[in-house]
Amino acid sequence: MAETMVGTQLLLDVRNLKMYFPVTRGIIFQKTVGNIQAVDDVSFGIARGQTLGLVGESGSGKTTIGRSIIRLYKPTAGQVFFDGQDMVQMDADTLWKIRKKVQMIFQDPFASLNPRFTIGSLVSEPMHIYHMGSRQEIRARTEELLSLVGLRPEYIDRYPHEFSGGQRQRIAVARALAVNPELIIADEPVSALDVSVRAQVLNLLQNLQGRFNLTYLFISHDLSVVRHVADRVAVMYLGRIVELADRDELYIAPKHPYTRALLSAVPIPDPLIEKKRQRIILTGDLPSPMKMPTGCRFHTRCPMAQNICREVEPAFEAKEGHEHYAACHFSDQVESPIAKA
Repeated sequence: MAETMVGTQLLLDVRNLKMYFPVTRGIIFQKTVGNIQAVDDVSFGIARGQTLGLVGESGSGKTTIGRSIIRLYKPTAGQVFFDGQDMVQMDADTLWKIRKKVQMIFQDPFASLNPRFTIGSLVSEPMHIYHMGSRQEIRARTEELLSLVGLRPEYIDRYPHEFSGGQRQRIAVARALAVNPELIIADEPVSALDVSVRAQVLNLLQNLQGRFNLTYLFISHDLSVVRHVADRVAVMYLGRIVELADRDELYIAPKHPYTRALLSAVPIPDPLIEKKRQRIILTGDLPSPMKMPTGCRFHTRCPMAQNICREVEPAFEAKEGHEHYAACHFSDQVESPIAKA
């Protein structure tokens, strides 16, 4: 969404991205009977050195976007421009070179690290793949990376099972940094960690961003975490972005009722304010991505829904505020539960 970030240099520019998964029937002769619309016409941009927080409940399509950008999934349609080059249309050789600049940190550090390899092997493997020096140079670089993420270099020959969850995620961060990337996609990097460890990993990511001018796509379901790390926030619902704005503006003046409901669940440390504010409970479950609701996709759970919401899909357009976009017919009537409190 280059048009929403005037005067900035976009490192990542996603345009009309779609990711559909076919649903088939039959054992021998399989027939496609429908599609799961995991991501449906999503556009956004991230300026170099900035962090975009991508939030939404489970099943909204956040992780699918991250994996589609890095081409772990082949997008059904759309364009993903990294530094001006469309990753969707790249051949295998060009994509292999670009992936050196785009790395991913996965959600579960207990599953993303191969237990059969030492952490030295795990961190150094990308450097061996891209031929980034001799064995001695790569080992020295690996020890440097471990120190950089707060681990002792002498741990290099230990195995993942010897480390806690927070330490494993630090190892995953070191592995992502090994090939000097420009963009890191962090998929729920702290959701599997204890609360006491989350702040340490978040602070580490921010420190590394300042030191190496990294760009982050930070995927999370926790708005309180995203507020700590993001410059801009995109809110997803059922495969689409329903609101996109600067971090502080989104929290103070949301323009979509779904964002308002998410904000009402964010804990407030002041017990007096927490007691006064009204919690917004959404009724019903997330609709099936195989059978999307007509009109606004959120109308089946929206407390503000009217007839037009059931019939006409709202446009994703600019609202009052600085580069603030939302898809809602009644965005001018949405109030922030936090600001009101």
